[in-house]
Amino acid sequence: MGMNGTMMQYFQWDLPADASLWKALAEDAAKLKTAGVTAVWLPPAYKGAQGKEDVGYGVYDLYDLGEFNQKGSVPTKYGTKAEYLAAIKALHDKKIQVYADIVLNHRIGADEVEQVSAEEFNANSRNQMVGDSKTIGAWTKFTFPGRKGKYSDFTWNWTHFDGIDWDQDRAVKSIFKFAGKDWDKEVDSELGNYDYLMGADLDFNNPEVTEELTRWGKWYTKQTGIDGYRLDAVKHINKYFYKDWLRAMKEDVEKDLFAVGEYWHWDVNVLQDYINANESELSLFDVPLHFNFHNCSKAHGNYDLRTILDGTLVKVNPMKAVTFVDNHDSQPGQSLESWVEDWFKPMAYAIILLRQEGYPCVFYGDYKGIPTAKIKSKKRELDKLMKLRKNQAYGAQHDYFDDPNCIGWTREGDEEHKNSGMAVVISDGTGGTKHMYIGRQFAGCHFADAMGNAKYNIKIDEEGFGDFYVNRDAVAVWVHKENK
Repeated sequence: MGMNGTMMQYFQWDLPADASLWKALAEDAAKLKTAGVTAVWLPPAYKGAQGKEDVGYGVYDLYDLGEFNQKGSVPTKYGTKAEYLAAIKALHDKKIQVYADIVLNHRIGADEVEQVSAEEFNANSRNQMVGDSKTIGAWTKFTFPGRKGKYSDFTWNWTHFDGIDWDQDRAVKSIFKFAGKDWDKEVDSELGNYDYLMGADLDFNNPEVTEELTRWGKWYTKQTGIDGYRLDAVKHINKYFYKDWLRAMKEDVEKDLFAVGEYWHWDVNVLQDYINANESELSLFDVPLHFNFHNCSKAHGNYDLRTILDGTLVKVNPMKAVTFVDNHDSQPGQSLESWVEDWFKPMAYAIILLRQEGYPCVFYGDYKGIPTAKIKSKKRELDKLMKLRKNQAYGAQHDYFDDPNCIGWTREGDEEHKNSGMAVVISDGTGGTKHMYIGRQFAGCHFADAMGNAKYNIKIDEEGFGDFYVNRDAVAVWVHKENK
C-alpha cells in the first residue's frame, strides 16, 4: 500500500511577479517531503500574453518555458526554463511527483491581425446570432518571432480557431464566431454552449490543431520529465479530446501519467458523464465537495454535517476524485470566488486528508497565506493534519455521520504502518462526544487529541470503543498517546 498520497497546489493567483517561484520551490522540496507531500501541481510554465505579469492562463507560446525574450520578458512570472527544470529535479530527488498545468483551450496575445468573416453571438446565449455577418480584425496570427522556430515551426492563423472576443477594426468586445466554423458540440451546456471561454478559441475539429497539440504534449512531457497533468478548463473542450491525447502521451513516454481535469460544475452527474466519456483516463476535482465546504462555512452552524459528502464525486466515484478545499480560482477576488471561511478550514481539511476516499490537494494559499487578501497561513494546522495522514490514516474506516452538528469516523490502522489508527470528531456547533469503535487491538490504551484542542485523554474500553469528544467549532484527531 505504501504511504498515503497528498498533492499540493504550489501557487496562488496573487503571487508577486518576481520570477522567484521555481527557485523557492527547489529550496522547499525537502520540507515538502517531510510534511508528507507526494506530488506537486505547478502553475502554467509557458509564456503568457502579459509576459512576466501573466499567471499563465493567458497562453501565448506553449514552447516558451521562460527561455525567449517574448512579451517583454525572458522569464515567466515564476522564473526561467532552467529554474523550472531545476525545481522539477529537486522534487524528483525527494521522490515527489510533478503535475504540470496544461492550458489548451485558447490563445491570447497574437502577433498579427487577420481580416476574418465572422458572426456576432449573444454572450449569454451562445447559440443565438446577433446581427449580420461582417469582416472583423481578429488577433489570430501567432508567428512567435522571438522564438524563431526553435522546437517547432508551427504557426497559428484564424483557421485554427472557432472565434474570438474582440474586433480590432471597430474596437468592439463581443463574441464572434468565424464564418464556416461551428462551436464544439460536446462541451458544457451552460449559456447554451460553453465552447467559447476567452481569447482566440481553438477549433478542436481541425486536425491540424489536434495534431499540433499532440506534438507539443509529447515534446513538453519529455522536455520536463513531469509525472502528470492538471488539465485546465476541460468543460470548454470537446469532451472526447483528452482521452486520445492522454493515451498518446502515455504511449510516447511508455509510463503511466496521472491526470486531473478542472470541470467547474456543482452537479456530480455532469462530472461522472465526463469521466465516462473519457473512459476513466483522468480524474476530476471534486467541485461539489468544495461547494459543500463553502456553504457549510457560510452557515455558521446551521448546516447539517450529516450531508457534507452528499452529491460529491468522492462519494460516488472515490477513485477518480481529487478533493480540495480551495484553489486559485475560488480565492478572494477571482472569477469563481467561493472561499471557504477560515474557521471551517481545519474541519474541511480533516475531511479530505484523514478519510480513505479521494486524492487530497492542499492549497498553497492556505498553507502559505495570501497577503494581498489578508489571509493568514494555516501551516501549523495543515502540518499536523498532513503528518497524521502520512503516519496514522490507515486501516478500516467506520463512519458516525449521525448528528447534524457533530460527526466522526475512525480508522483502525494496519500492520504495514506501525501504531497507525485514529478517531476524528468534527463539530460546527457546541461540540460533543461520539461513542465510536476503533478496534479491539487498542483496548486499554489511552488516546490524546493530536490537534491540541481537547485537553483530556480518553481510554479505549475492552470492546474497542471510546468516547471521543470535540470542542465548539473544532476538529479533534485522537491517536494513541505515545504517537501524539
